[in-house]
Amino acid sequence: MPPPLVRGFSGTDAPAAAVYDTCIRCGLCLQSCPTYLETSLETSGPRGRISLIRAVGEGHLDLCSPGFVEQMSECLDCRACEAVCPSGVRYGRLIEPARAQIRSAQGAQDSLLARIGRYVSLQLLFRHLGLMRALASVLRFAQFTRLDRLAPLAGLGDLAALVPRIPGSAFVARGQRYETPQAAGLAFLHTGCIMHVAFPRVHEATVRMLQRAGLAVTVPPDQGCCGAIAIHAGEADLGREMARKNIAAFERSGADVYVVNAAGCGSALKEYAEMFPVSDPWHERAERFSSRVRDVVEVLDAVELPSPSIAFDGTVTYQEPCHLANAQRITAAPRRLLMKIPGLRLVEMQESTLCCGSAGIYNLTQPEMARRLGERKATAIGMTGATTVATANPGCAMHVDATLRRTGAQAHVRHVVELLDDAYPRERFSY
Repeated sequence: MPPPLVRGFSGTDAPAAAVYDTCIRCGLCLQSCPTYLETSLETSGPRGRISLIRAVGEGHLDLCSPGFVEQMSECLDCRACEAVCPSGVRYGRLIEPARAQIRSAQGAQDSLLARIGRYVSLQLLFRHLGLMRALASVLRFAQFTRLDRLAPLAGLGDLAALVPRIPGSAFVARGQRYETPQAAGLAFLHTGCIMHVAFPRVHEATVRMLQRAGLAVTVPPDQGCCGAIAIHAGEADLGREMARKNIAAFERSGADVYVVNAAGCGSALKEYAEMFPVSDPWHERAERFSSRVRDVVEVLDAVELPSPSIAFDGTVTYQEPCHLANAQRITAAPRRLLMKIPGLRLVEMQESTLCCGSAGIYNLTQPEMARRLGERKATAIGMTGATTVATANPGCAMHVDATLRRTGAQAHVRHVVELLDDAYPRERFSY
């Protein structure tokens, strides 16, 4: 069935003319755009995509035209263009609503198999984290028994290569409370979806570092996925549902600050208010919530930590997560934390802020471009001579690590907080 003909945007989830009309077409964004650097095509850069969005908004281009759909999908939503735009164009407020418009118009055209896959992956796994843990257990069994080596026979080789080694246990939010003597405040730890099953050690390190920072930590069970994956995939209603759940959980917790250790989650959590119209009662609640959200590196960088005493003998390079550097504008804090570690040699890589190609589920929806960007990143890492790559986002960690393994590189990937935590003796904190 041919796609429906749709002229213009409609409804509340629509790119606003006030945003795309801000673009002055100066082109300063082009050299920061990963897809433009790879293709040199005008339409594969922010300026070209904004022109396409304007054309649809003004009724000159069909919403479901193949070229428009392709470019909205090819964009990584890395927000690098925002960080350099002299006019302050909020590009994220264009690309995400554009995808929501496409999804709304094309949803009925999906095949039955596509609808089932989308429902299982977005509506079930990310809404019901118990199912996420069950899937993680299956993956761990496949890795342990080496059944994952059969994945290429089923056409799932690329997907299997992205899956990190699944630990034996997840970090499940069960209402845990971690105390510290004379706590200066209470931190709500966001456990997330992928993070709590693939990287539970990062959560454990985060708890210990927050305690060293003088904060007690609570892990309420009524939290959930931040909604970033749903938002990037054009599922705006599902994103709002997840936002309301986390806002309400934080309000009930009595915590002073909402701490997140995944850059993509932090970006979404800080922008919850933009998901609700000003007239919606949740808009004001979302504003109050987002004002209390902090990435863990922000929290740790803002306090006087005890001096770490365990030396790190090696060279580290820092891979900047897009949504930490470009959306949250946090670049110096993780570097300052790494430099606190005795013996650690920090070497900057070229194009450290250029997206690695992960971008949520981008490496699944756009595997060719994701592979090209991953290999570009691996080359930049190799030029530093680093044996460890520090980052602050699970998507980056999985994609970069998979690329390094595929290319035969010896470097491995770790979270900034893990490296910092390893520089301290394991005190007997109250758990």
